[in-house]
This record gives sequence, structure tokens and C-alpha cells, in this order.
Amino acid sequence: MDQMLPMMPNNSRRMGWLLALPKVGIVLLLIALLTFLWLLNRNEAEQERAALIKDVLWLEQNLRFNLSRNEEQLQQLAADLSNRPDPEKIFRLRAAHQLKNNSEISQIIWFDKNRKVVDALPTTRPPDDEIEAFGPLVTEKAFELASRLGKVIYSQPFFLEGNQAFIEVMVPIFAERQLIGMLAAVYPLDQFLAKLVPWWFTEKYRVIITDDNDIQYATKSNIEGDRNQSYEVPFDPPGYGMTLRITNYKDTDNSLQRLLTLVIIMIAAATLWSLWLVRDLIKKRSQAEEALRAEHAFRTAMENSLTVGMRARDLDGRIIYVNPAFCKMTGFQSIDLVGKTPPMPYWVPEQIDETYALHAAVLAGKAPRDGFEITFQRHNGERFNALIYEARLIDGKGQHTGWMASVLDVTERKRAEELARQQQEQLQFTARLVTLGEMASTLAHELNQPLSAIASYNAGCLNLLESPNGQTQDIRPALEKISIQAQRAGKIIRRVHDFVRKSEPKRAPCSFAEVLEDCLGFTEADARKQRIRIACEIPPLPLIPADRLMLEQVLLNLIRNGMEAMANIAVADRLLCISIALGKSEMRVSVSDQGCGISPDIQGKLFTAFFTTKPEGMGVGLSICRSIIEFHRGRLWVEENPRSTSGSGTIFVFTLPLETE
Repeated sequence: MDQMLPMMPNNSRRMGWLLALPKVGIVLLLIALLTFLWLLNRNEAEQERAALIKDVLWLEQNLRFNLSRNEEQLQQLAADLSNRPDPEKIFRLRAAHQLKNNSEISQIIWFDKNRKVVDALPTTRPPDDEIEAFGPLVTEKAFELASRLGKVIYSQPFFLEGNQAFIEVMVPIFAERQLIGMLAAVYPLDQFLAKLVPWWFTEKYRVIITDDNDIQYATKSNIEGDRNQSYEVPFDPPGYGMTLRITNYKDTDNSLQRLLTLVIIMIAAATLWSLWLVRDLIKKRSQAEEALRAEHAFRTAMENSLTVGMRARDLDGRIIYVNPAFCKMTGFQSIDLVGKTPPMPYWVPEQIDETYALHAAVLAGKAPRDGFEITFQRHNGERFNALIYEARLIDGKGQHTGWMASVLDVTERKRAEELARQQQEQLQFTARLVTLGEMASTLAHELNQPLSAIASYNAGCLNLLESPNGQTQDIRPALEKISIQAQRAGKIIRRVHDFVRKSEPKRAPCSFAEVLEDCLGFTEADARKQRIRIACEIPPLPLIPADRLMLEQVLLNLIRNGMEAMANIAVADRLLCISIALGKSEMRVSVSDQGCGISPDIQGKLFTAFFTTKPEGMGVGLSICRSIIEFHRGRLWVEENPRSTSGSGTIFVFTLPLETE
């Protein structure tokens, strides 16, 4: 209790910080929400801007397409007027057709080379008066420029009565490369926009034709738009600084957004106010809890643990409290234990003297500080090992009133320790068996080839001896080869012995091509018997630091595995490929077959010791191969064969360093 009182100011300060955290959180949340609304509004504006640009580019292409189409039709009409008979009839017919199909054109005029009107459609007054109505200076400049350049020319925009803006397009008429006339199409710009700008575009945007001096020539709508959401593109043709200005209509209805912002601020203010009220309530509750803390100190000390047995005794050794965990541990009810004095019902009868001695030592305050172990018995007579920690029991006034014990059932822990010790011994014994098994398996793999060769040569010698024509000199080479194979077998045994002793392989410069040729010689007979073709390309190879016998073991194992995998496929597909590729620092060797393939769930366990897919396999071949390649500081893995003609197949790949590290 004396230690708890000085902590009260610290607890108050900590409580103040804890109460301040929700307020800070509400402020941060308010800032985040307002920022989110701002970003949302900004994102919406950017999306509207992107849609505006996309629609403007579409409109520009549409207007340009219609102008280009009208130019082509006028050029075709000009060509027909120059080379076909009865041009007046052709002009009337073709011009009327074009005006009917292209309502954005108000009039088509046919001039001669002296800028005199030959004919015009439609016309409601004499041609001389007609030409004067279209601004003689603008028409004359466009006429002269088109005559001089010999191509289609647009005039500058000009205004007529009623403040309506027009443009003209001049198309020269040539006959035998001589200017004989001019066609002019008149575009009222208001009518041009009205006919070529679709209704859905007008519902979204205001379209204006203007120039660099901000003179407005035509508009599709009279509703003002938002200048912050506008986009301009050059109106070319006709050019002359004219631009298309497309403006979004103003969206002045932001009441919903403002209402949402106001609601968020009001909710945040209400939350802060409620937190302030809760703060006062928590303060009062904290003061009440501090006043009751001393009263509940005894109860809190006993109930702190749920799984550890708690037992409280007074200074005379009488049990005054046990928790449910202790009752469950001993099998007795709380009513059976509270108030009991020694001997206790959970004491072991045959150890009663030792238990009494420990009980007296605890009451005298001499209990070991790091705990002690004792044997108890349950209500059903079952014995268990208990680890007990004793501590002084202090009441709310700071007086020593008894002893509080924490009791742990360590029976399972002791049993687990004993089991772990036995398993460790078993693992040591198993490790010795595994080492012995690896040595025997390696001997079986390594000695199979020299012993088979010795048996073959011995059979040949016997055949020569039984032959009446056999000579001694014929037997000598076979005996010499038997001696060589026997020496080879001896070297293999010594190398396997070194491998079992976990010694590094004795690597020396050797020719991998010779190793591969020896392996192919060993497997040639089996390949012919199984009608398997072996394709091998050996490029020029440098000497590599390796153990020749161990490399032969790896290659023979991989070649035989590939041959066995193709035992059940068609003879035409039985092809075993061996390829070698040189890199900068390593050599890559691939052995691919056309066999049954390896499923993905088996590939992960393929190099595990004693794992095999063969009915009579031992499951150590590939494990030993990987160990040998790793001894040579290389890697061994398996892949699927994508070029297999049988639809499946496997590629075993391993690498070897070209230089000693």
C-alpha cells in the first residue's frame, strides 16, 4: 500500500494523457474528412477537365472532317466544270445537291477568272449585288490567294448585316493548267455550329468561335460557362488565329457539400463535448477506484493468475483461501480445504515427515526464493510434481498476515524433459544408422559399374578358355581391364569412405568430355536394348576442378533415371538429350527425357533422402547426386521439358564452377 500511494499522481497524469488522445483523434479525423472532401472536389474537377478535353478533341475532329468533306466535293465540282460539257447545268445540279446535304453551307457561288459572278445558288437578287454583300475586300483577298497558290483557301471571317459572321472557302477551277474560274462556298458561323455541334454536346458545354483579339464570331449557347473549366483549340481550317473555346456550364449548386461539411463539424464538436463530460465521469470513477484499491489488494493478489494454483495460509499455517486452479489441480473442493491445518489432505503419506519440514521452513520465512519442488496427491490418489513459490501476504495496512503460494503442476514438463532426453538418444542412434545407410547406398551405386565390368570381362575370359582357338595373349587384355576395374573399385571405396567421414572431395583438373564419354559407354548397351536414342553435343570444354568418379556417379544416375522414365512410351519418342552450355563462371549440364514427367507436388520432395517413386527404389540416388554437386559448389534442380514430343518429360540440370573458388 505504501508503494501504491506515490504512484497516484503518475496515474493521474497518465489518465489525463489517455483522455486527451480521443480529442486529438477527433481533431485529426475532422482534418482528414475535410481534406478528403477537398481532394474529392479536386478529383471531380480534374475528371471534368479530362472529359472536357476529350469532348473538345472529338468536336474538333468532327468539324475538320466536315470541312474536308465539303472541300473534296467542291474540288470535284470544279473539276467537272472544267472538263465536261454544259457546265451551267452541272453547277446547278451539283450545287443544289451539296446545299441540300450540307446545310451548314448557305450559298455556293461560281466566279469567272475576273471575279465576276457566273452563277450562284441559292440567289434571291442579281449576282452583282450578291457579291457585294459578302465583303468585297475579304472575298478579293481570298480569291487572289487561291488563284495564285492554285489550292483551296479560306477567307478571313467577316460580318454582314445583323452582326452575323461568315467565312468563305475558295476552290480554283483550272482547265489545261489555266485558271478559268473560282467556286466559293459561304459558311455562316452560327449556322455552322448549329448544324455540326450535336445536341448532347450543347447540353454540357458552351461552344464559341473567337480569335486572338477575343472577338466572338459565333456561339452555340448564350448560357455563361465556368472560365476555370474551359479549353481552346485552334480552328484550322480556316485559321487566321480563330479558335474553338469550349466552356463547362457553371455548377453553382454546392449546398450539399457545404451541408455535409457543416454536419461533420457539428458531429466533431458534439463528440468533443461528450468526451469532456466523459472525462469528468472517469475522473470521479478513478478517484473511487483509488479509494477502494487498498480494500481489494488482498483479493487482487489471489486472483491475478488463472492457470496457476494460488494458496493462502495464515501465520499458523491454516489455509484461508484457494483459487479454482488449485482446486482443479488437487481434485478437492474449496470447502474441503479452507480452514484445514496440517496434515493437508493432498500431502503424500509416505513423505509426511519431509512435507512437515518444508511447511515449518515456510512458516519460519526460510523458503527458497527460487521455489521448491514437492510431490502432492490428487483426490483420486494420483501423484503429481508441484513447483511452489512462497511469498509474504501483506494486507491493506501493510502488515504481514500470512503466506501466499503459487503452485505449478510440472508433471508434464518433467515428462516432456524425459521424453526429449530419450528422443535425443534415439536421434543419435538414428544418425549413425543414416550414415551407415548412405555409405551402403553409395557403395551400391558406385561399385555397380566396375563390378559389372569385371563380371563381363571374366565371362569373356572364360569363353576364350573354352574356345579351342583361344590364345593366352587374347586373355591378357581382358585380365588387364579386370585389374583396372578392380583398382577403380578400390578408389571408389576410398572415396566413399572419405565422403562418409564428411571430408571435402579431392578435386583435380579433369576433362568433363571424357567423363561423359565414359558414362555413355557404360549405358550404351542398355540404351540399345531399350531402343533409346541418345543425343549429345559436346562443345570444346576446358578442364574443370572436380572429382571424376563422383561426376560419373551423377551422370550415370541421371542418364539411367531418364532411360527408366521412357520405358512405357512409344519407341519413336524415346530420345535422351544431353546438352552442355558454358557461361562466364560455370558450366551448365542438362539431361532431358521424353518420359512420364514429374508432378509438381513430387518435385519438392524429389531430392529428399529415402523418397522414391520407384517400386524397388531406395530413394537415395538423387539425394546423393545433389550432395555431390553441392560438394563441387554447384546446383542441381529439375524442370519440365517444354519440347517433349510425348507431351511430358523432365530435365535435370546441374552446374559446375569453371574455376576453384
